[in-house]
Amino acid sequence: MTDLEAKVRAALKKVFDPELHINIVDLGLVYDVREEGGVVEVEMTLTSPGCPLAGVIDKDVKMVVMKIKGVKKVTLELIWDPPWTAEMMSDEAKAELGFD
Repeated sequence: MTDLEAKVRAALKKVFDPELHINIVDLGLVYDVREEGGVVEVEMTLTSPGCPLAGVIDKDVKMVVMKIKGVKKVTLELIWDPPWTAEMMSDEAKAELGFD
């Protein structure tokens, strides 16, 4: 992992699911972050394909990543395989949502 990739992953913790109020990293929505020459690609999913707030999350991801020094461009790819499940959440997110 490059230093810039690590910075991107940290910045993505500032993006919160508007309905659940938990960041997308702890929700397990971010599958991969790749960077080459300042071009960042974020591969992620949503809790459901019909998520009505997909546009908000997309905008927020691009906004926080573009603020990182050294990032020239960011693309976001939504993927559905593997499908998201609650098991992908961090222990902290599970506790906050009442999962045991």
